Amino acid sequence: MKRLILTAAVAALVVQFGCTLAEVKVNVASERTSLENQILGSYNSLSEETLLVASVRGVDPLGRIQIPPRKSREQQDAITAMQVMSFHADDVESFKRLGWAGEDNQGLLKGFPLARDKAPDDLKDFAARYGQQEFDAVLAEVNRAREAVMRRAIETNASLTQADLPKVRGVFAKLAVDTARPGEKLQAADGTWTVKK
Repeated sequence: MKRLILTAAVAALVVQFGCTLAEVKVNVASERTSLENQILGSYNSLSEETLLVASVRGVDPLGRIQIPPRKSREQQDAITAMQVMSFHADDVESFKRLGWAGEDNQGLLKGFPLARDKAPDDLKDFAARYGQQEFDAVLAEVNRAREAVMRRAIETNASLTQADLPKVRGVFAKLAVDTARPGEKLQAADGTWTVKK
């Protein structure tokens, strides 16, 4: 079994949405295919780029303003997407704990009814103040960001094309299953929903 260390610049993006920069390491032990290694390598690289962008100083030791190196539009869009995912990470985690959201088999979030009556004590205030419109907007924004990251994984791998998008989605969905916590909703390949034990 190979070990996968996934560095996600979740925090830096007001990650888990607290406006702090943090590095999250997820250890997943599994057998991986060559395609999974390529895609996850691109994701890790993008995570590292995001951390670097967040930590670059704006001035040199003499106090002169430094211009950051130029990035392509696609690269910048992917970094912004990582920041969006990090910014909303805390809310997404709470949505999952409440049963309001789950990970579908396409690597995206799926919303469920906002059942506030079963909220744990530590999430009662959160559940009470979150409206349907804001919930829908956050899910849509996070899913757009995930789509951008998936596109970037294809763009940065010479052996992948847009025709490989379903495979890329599958890898991201598998990662979501591997990192899901007990009690979170997950969609199987056949479309059925289960709760992780």
